Amino acid sequence: MSELHKFVFEGLPVRGMLVRITDAWQEILQRREQAGGYPVAVTELLGEMTAAATLMQANIKFNGALVMQIQGDGPVKLAVAEIQPDLRLRATATVTGEVADDAPLSHMVNVNNQGRCAITLDPKDRQPGQQPYQGVVPLFGDRHEKLEKLSEVIEHYMLQSEQLDTRLVLAANDQMAAGLLIQRLPLQGEANLAGQSTQRDEDQIGRNEDYNRIAILASSLKREELLTLDAETILRRLFWEEDLRRFEPLHGNTGPRFACTCSRERVGNMLRTLGRDEVESIIEEQGGVQVNCEFCGAGYTFDPVDAAQIFLKVQNQPPGSDQQH
Repeated sequence: MSELHKFVFEGLPVRGMLVRITDAWQEILQRREQAGGYPVAVTELLGEMTAAATLMQANIKFNGALVMQIQGDGPVKLAVAEIQPDLRLRATATVTGEVADDAPLSHMVNVNNQGRCAITLDPKDRQPGQQPYQGVVPLFGDRHEKLEKLSEVIEHYMLQSEQLDTRLVLAANDQMAAGLLIQRLPLQGEANLAGQSTQRDEDQIGRNEDYNRIAILASSLKREELLTLDAETILRRLFWEEDLRRFEPLHGNTGPRFACTCSRERVGNMLRTLGRDEVESIIEEQGGVQVNCEFCGAGYTFDPVDAAQIFLKVQNQPPGSDQQH
């Protein structure tokens, strides 16, 4: 069963989370099997993205979707993991070339150092004209060296966007996507929220001894241990000398679980953005429009009458209407 564990280190400005996604991850891969499945390295990358995005969503408690995207110039053109605020999740990747089983991150998406990782926060109740927040980081470090671990990319993102030290350990195979997150809490959080002037270094970025000690312990966790040991064993082995306060784990209907947000209405909206001429051209050539969801494989068929209705709705919408489609 998929599960998410949250914990804090008593008396220290450090918190942590551990996620183990099993049934939901296996369902994502099973649905993809109809299209031929993923290469081993892509399965591992997409699983790590799913675990990392789940940890980030649970960490920020954002009322909307968190979408992690990696785009690049390798055989993996796009990889996406989307997590809803209640931890419903889905993930997909577009692969256009051969990928070796042991291919590193740079070979898959960052051949010429042009790869990017984007984190998008899309509010659930977005107002008309409101744009989602998006942060983008390259897949290289401060000296333009290629990063070969997704965990390093996300750590770099958190340091740049939130000025928070973060340590991530990620692992995935065809059975599980898992991750451990350790993060230093802001020492001056109350002052920041109150709008008071603070100096950036008051939070001891990179210099907090308690965080550094715990981060080193977390880094000792091996991939095989993360994928095979249960949460109790992992936390006990890593932090047996620390005063750990744990919260009730999230699982079942409150934990990570697969769910796709595709719908016929959303597909119709997508077709509308293509334009009437493009859709009519497809219908003339194929007799209709068939769209399959990249995430769950669900198929949506629009015959000529269905397609006409899509554009008829726009024409019939009264002026000044705030109706959203």
